Order: sequence, then C-alpha cells, then structure tokens
Amino acid sequence: MGPLEAIILGVLEGLTEFLPVSSTGHLILASHLLRIPETEALKSFEISIQLGAICAVLALYGKRFFDLEILKRLLVAFLPTAAVGFALYPFIKGFLLGSEAVVVIALGVGGIALILFDTFHKEGESAVDELRKMSYRQAFGIGFFQSIAVVPGVSRSAASIVGGLLLGLRRTAIVQFSFLLAVPTMAAATGLDLIRSYGSFSRAEVGVIGIGFLAAFLTALPVMRFFLMFVRTGTFLPFGVYRVILAAAFALYWFL
Repeated sequence: MGPLEAIILGVLEGLTEFLPVSSTGHLILASHLLRIPETEALKSFEISIQLGAICAVLALYGKRFFDLEILKRLLVAFLPTAAVGFALYPFIKGFLLGSEAVVVIALGVGGIALILFDTFHKEGESAVDELRKMSYRQAFGIGFFQSIAVVPGVSRSAASIVGGLLLGLRRTAIVQFSFLLAVPTMAAATGLDLIRSYGSFSRAEVGVIGIGFLAAFLTALPVMRFFLMFVRTGTFLPFGVYRVILAAAFALYWFL
C-alpha cells in the first residue's frame, strides 16, 4: 500500500467512523476495489488508523473525560466489548476482517434494521438527555449492543446508538456517548493489535499508518460536528437506505 491509498482509506475512516454505516466495512470494501493485497499489515492498518478518529474525539470532547460520573459510565459500557473483543480477537482478525461477504450481508441486514427501527421507534418524554443521569444498567446495555459490532459491516456507531435509544436515551445524548465510548473501545482494539503485530511492520508500513492516521483525524473532526447537528432534527433513515444500496451494489458487482 502506498501513501495515496493510505490517504484514501484514512479519509474514508474519518468520514464513516462516527456515522451508523460501518467504517470497517467501508475500509474492507474500498481495499478490495483498490486491489490492495489482503495481508496482516492491511488488517492492522484498518484497525490502527482508528487512532486518528480517537484523537478527533479527544480534541472536541476531551473535558468530558475529567467528569468522574461520565467516566464511570464509559468504563461500565466498555466492559462487554472488551470481553468479546479479547476473547474473539483471533477469529475477528483471521476471518471476519478478511471477508467481503460478511461485510455486505451485515451492511444490508443492518440497513434494513435501521430503517425499520427509525420508522417505528418513538422517543419517550422521559428519555434521558444528560449523560450523568444515565444508569449503569443503561451504560452496560449500550456496551452489550456495541459488542455486536465486532462483526465488520454492523457499525459500532449504529449498534450503540440503537441500543441507547432502546434503553431510553435521547438521540443527542446517545450520539455523544457513542463518540466518547469510541475512545476506550478503539484504543483497546488498536493497542491489542499493535502489541501482537508491531514487530512485523516495516518502517514503510509504519509511515503509511501515520499518513492514514492524520487523514482520519482531519476528516473526523467536521464529520462529528455535522452528525451531532444532524440528529437534532434529522432521522437515521438516510443511513439505512444508503447501507442497503451499498450492499446491493457490491452484491451485483460480484455477481456480474
């Protein structure tokens, strides 16, 4: 992989990480279209450039991590994903991250689910609108939903947002919590992969990861601001429709 491909994938990561469309799924499909060889280095790249998105969260919401009440809820929400990710790491990296078919199926099924959920879900008047008021049960439930996103194509953002809405949070609250929860989740995923794979990287591959990191960071900043403003009045329907169209397009591409 060269610098141009790293920039393209980094921008794609920044565009999709915080939207309910699956950044990992997009990276896998884009790598296929760019004809980048499926290697362990590519899989590590797809995991590691998420650090750029993490830094975007810290740049915008860093002060929230000094709020002990919010921090405790983040740690509770992180536990289910940490347990699932650590237990299934070999299967996730060895099989799921290399399967375009898994991505396409997850994108399509998840898109239909998002459309149905957005159509029928009604936000209650008693929905929690402040993260400090969230119960620990709600936080753990959101983490459980997020753990489903170890399957590429599901979307960490979509899983945590839908879970939060089902558990009684308002849209703006769960979107902000999803942003914050991305930090320990992606830091752990990247850290685990780097610990296990760093010795196999060449100097050039480390440089490529750095380029992708920077591209993801610069792109994620405006996307986060946009998405938080969008959910105040918009719905998740367009994202569900987009996912179904993307899945159908790739299924047709492979069939032809």
